[in-house]
Amino acid sequence: MKIKDNLHYSAEHLWVAPTEQAGIFNAGITDYAQDLLGDIVYVEAPQPGSELKAGEACGLVESVKTGSDLHAPLDGVVLAINADLQGTPELINDKPYDAWIFQFRAHNAGDLDKLLDAAGYQAQLGE
Repeated sequence: MKIKDNLHYSAEHLWVAPTEQAGIFNAGITDYAQDLLGDIVYVEAPQPGSELKAGEACGLVESVKTGSDLHAPLDGVVLAINADLQGTPELINDKPYDAWIFQFRAHNAGDLDKLLDAAGYQAQLGE
């Protein structure tokens, strides 16, 4: 299982990566989460323009085993979704840290500090 040092993580197994634009982030599920889910067959991303509330369900990932809610990592507004995942959701299984699910603008970019760093996320997983 991979945990990248340059990302931030939510307790609900989402990774968050800053983009080149200040206050804008990409989010996807972690390698740990995709491994637990198994073969991903469907992704329901939050719609562009929708408001995110940290910790609240904002989308869904379904696998051959089960479905799992996506929980917003920070307060913000969705700017875009990864359209590639609509036709090929298994990209998440192949490269979970390249297959972002949605892009959002954080209401307060400083809230990024509320997320876990790689060491904190690894500690949460008990490794």
